[in-house]
Amino acid sequence: MAINTVLEVENSVLATLNTFLRGLLERGLVDDLLVPQTTLAGDNVVQTLVHNAGHLQAMNPIAPVLPVNSATLVSKLTVKGAPRSVGVVLRPCELRALVELVKLQQATLENVVVIGVDCLGTYEVTDYAALIASGVDPTAELLSRIKDGSPRPHEGYNFRVACQMCEHPTPDAPGVHAPDIHLGFLGMNGQVLVTVRDDLAERLGLASSPVPAGRKAVIEELIRERTAERDRRFAEFRTQVTDMASLLVRFSTCIRCHNCMVACPICYCRECIARTATFDHEPRQYFDWAERRSVVRMPTDTLIFHLTRLNHMATSCVGCGMCESACPNDIPVATVFRAVGEKVQAIFDYIPGRSLQEELPLATFREDELIELGEK
Repeated sequence: MAINTVLEVENSVLATLNTFLRGLLERGLVDDLLVPQTTLAGDNVVQTLVHNAGHLQAMNPIAPVLPVNSATLVSKLTVKGAPRSVGVVLRPCELRALVELVKLQQATLENVVVIGVDCLGTYEVTDYAALIASGVDPTAELLSRIKDGSPRPHEGYNFRVACQMCEHPTPDAPGVHAPDIHLGFLGMNGQVLVTVRDDLAERLGLASSPVPAGRKAVIEELIRERTAERDRRFAEFRTQVTDMASLLVRFSTCIRCHNCMVACPICYCRECIARTATFDHEPRQYFDWAERRSVVRMPTDTLIFHLTRLNHMATSCVGCGMCESACPNDIPVATVFRAVGEKVQAIFDYIPGRSLQEELPLATFREDELIELGEK
């Protein structure tokens, strides 16, 4: 069970968050804190493992930029068991990815306090840096804009595509596994919502208070907007991609750099087939293919690489969009993978990141499950 409480914002939302998160360290609820902090250059925000509360001055867990899906970092910290208790501050897509990694045995939640935050949307790293360079404070601007409803990007800029079609903007949205602590800002108007597990609330000395009535309506409207954008993009993709040839067109500018694979939190294999000799063919093979087909694209196996990735992680794709952000050629990887993933997930009635108790479709087998797909 969990309780809701409301923190009044006195100086700023960030100062209020700083005080609250500092309290987790000072009260000994966690020994370390993984929290986004502003870099020395000031033009990016990166996850930082903090042991001393005095080093939280640059903390900014709601900055609208996402250089990495932090579930991969939590995996690095916990895959063999965290030696000390650690609090990890995550956006909903990061929280959902972490749930999948736990079920894939690539992370553990033992000794971990998961702290989820509302996501106001994120810019590409280069756009965030450009706004900072122009004198804009993207965090302060967004916090001022959500007082009137849904977050909106700076004029002339857009949020990342993944954020534009994200239907899970908050840790309490449908389809998101509940964190131990949830910090909410949407629809709060000068307050911060804190939803805390009962035992943690008692240790923090927090009393229950009602959630402001306007919050639910703001979140529901934001989800409606982003779901409509998601459906529009999916429909456009499915109109354009109807067979293998048209799918290959989507990846026509792919240079096989593997950035999408490296950035994806669900691509966790220690030894990936794409990085083995499987795709390194003997010289004669290329010439034989050319003789048989008359023409061979070089490098070969571009589409197989993406199809292999889809086959491995479509059921667990949380739509964080790190793949598309990492692509040097702006291939709409996130839209492709989300559109395919949605169909696969619907077949198994599975929403990645929804629950730790739900079994992974690819890790389980039922004799009757293929009947739905037309098997006799």
